[in-house]
Amino acid sequence: MKFRTITASLLAISLAGAMTACSGSGGNGNGAKESPSAGKEPAAAATASGSGSPETSASGLDRSKELKLTVFSTTANYAGEQTGWFAKIIKDKFNIKLSIIASNLDGGDNKIAAMMASGDMGDIIVFGDDKGNYPNAIKAGLLLDWTKDGLLDKYGQDIVKSFPKAIEKAKISFGGGQSVYGIGNNLATNQPGPSEGKDMTWGPDLRWDLYQKIGAPPIDSIEDYLPVLKKMQELEPTNEQGKKTYAFSLWSDWDGNYKLTLAKQFANMYGYDEIVDTAVYVKADEPKYYDFLSDESWYMKSLKLYFDANQMGLVDPDSLSQKFDEVTAKYKDGRLLFSWFPWLGAANYNTPERTAQGKGFALVPFKGEKVWSTGFNQYGGNGILSIGAKAKDPERIMEFINWFYTPEGAMISAGGGTSIPNGPKGLLWDIGSDGKPYVTDLGWQAYQDQKGTQMPQEYGGGSFDNGMNKINFSFVVPSLTNPETGEPYDHNLWETSLKRNPTKLDSDWREKMGALTAKEYFVKNDMVAVAPQGFTGKEPLQMDQALLQKNKQIGTVIQQYSWKMVFAKNEAEYEKLKAEMLKKVKGLGYDEVMAFSVKKAEELFEARKSVSP
Repeated sequence: MKFRTITASLLAISLAGAMTACSGSGGNGNGAKESPSAGKEPAAAATASGSGSPETSASGLDRSKELKLTVFSTTANYAGEQTGWFAKIIKDKFNIKLSIIASNLDGGDNKIAAMMASGDMGDIIVFGDDKGNYPNAIKAGLLLDWTKDGLLDKYGQDIVKSFPKAIEKAKISFGGGQSVYGIGNNLATNQPGPSEGKDMTWGPDLRWDLYQKIGAPPIDSIEDYLPVLKKMQELEPTNEQGKKTYAFSLWSDWDGNYKLTLAKQFANMYGYDEIVDTAVYVKADEPKYYDFLSDESWYMKSLKLYFDANQMGLVDPDSLSQKFDEVTAKYKDGRLLFSWFPWLGAANYNTPERTAQGKGFALVPFKGEKVWSTGFNQYGGNGILSIGAKAKDPERIMEFINWFYTPEGAMISAGGGTSIPNGPKGLLWDIGSDGKPYVTDLGWQAYQDQKGTQMPQEYGGGSFDNGMNKINFSFVVPSLTNPETGEPYDHNLWETSLKRNPTKLDSDWREKMGALTAKEYFVKNDMVAVAPQGFTGKEPLQMDQALLQKNKQIGTVIQQYSWKMVFAKNEAEYEKLKAEMLKKVKGLGYDEVMAFSVKKAEELFEARKSVSP
């Protein structure tokens, strides 16, 4: 491949600072054989993390009166009062009740605009990203400055101590160098290596049992998957209900306005990822980029791959009209043979009954794979957690938010690769006599059958799923190491989980691959490209309105033509559609978009300099 390299002169701006953040999935270890710890409070609870009695915190705050907080979350998929086990924990510890307003369920952008226009966005506000609504809310005076009256220093001591880079970013990017109006999601300390859990974000995964039956042929390139998948399809042409099987089943409801989303996944397996809403894909661990409509781009190569696969009868014809939920149902029914993601194929097909027989999806990498990893981000992601300017009792709110960043709070609420939190200590998990965490039998039942597992009344009642924190905000990266246990927060990554009762599928995969997990395999074989998560120390570059409009039009053309190209009737039509697409986007101003995209790549590479080696 030919790649453009950002020269040293383009990256000459040096930055101070250091950085990097995390995620995972798993099984039960010592169970009843372990004696739970004596229920002692984690060490961090001795700070302003919310320790003390339910009536009075360690920092002297009066908790005797119940505090009802309104949480306005633009990412939540639930509206109403928080119930169940999480509600019980925060009621007992902080005497707090949460009522959630979810714009996703009530008007979308119109709801956000209405909340802003009202002058009161709630006590706690969650923004899905740091563009548009978040800076506009700051300008409108709708968000509380956490530095006011020493609020953060007094009641957010764990945030200040563990995540100073996130505070630095908040001040520089949106607080004029002094104020803090919110903090990013997925925070981490300066921890090396990939931040994912036991699986990486991408596979590729195949039906392992069928792959073994055809002789497990070596896969030297991504194109080599097609003949392999064809043989697998011939071996199992229909599922148990007699419905036809396919290698690929695509969906359009994730496309947004710029691309066919599933045409970017192979780029990620080569260590590249897009800069959102631009025309470049950048390398995780080198200052390289490419134009994603160029011939060397894995976006364009993926379109050709899917076209070839469709010619071979490997692409589900429903792809043109179906949605994501319909695809997950096909994975559950055993109608699909390839998965880009472990959280898709394996998560839906690999039932206990199937894996006990050795059937299921598992990683089958290709030669030269170098999967993209986000790494540990000390500065945090683009999701934002804020406090409303008119919030009731901001001291208690700050103390409550701070608790999520303590080992105690993170052990309860940090979710894994599928966003499943550990839940209540002493019920679903505990600490053994050796100081190591383990999942109880009820814990594994709850994690695997979330809606069907009922919680005891003394732990809040209701189902495990209903009791999860419904704010939908990831505070710390789940694969971050808990300083009190020496193991990640994510229960799937605990040693007791990884070694618990391996299925026939697990045992066969581990024996042949020489690793306990997919992540371990990638790391051992130097097949991970970790992208440093840095910060320029400046406000990010933004397109002006004229270029935004051009970019949107270009994106629509690319998306429409991408689908047409995959389902072209023959090679001649494919090439004709490709030429038409390139000509149209050029006429709409693609060169201008590309010029801006290169500047965004330079900005990204500059930001990476802020990360300690």
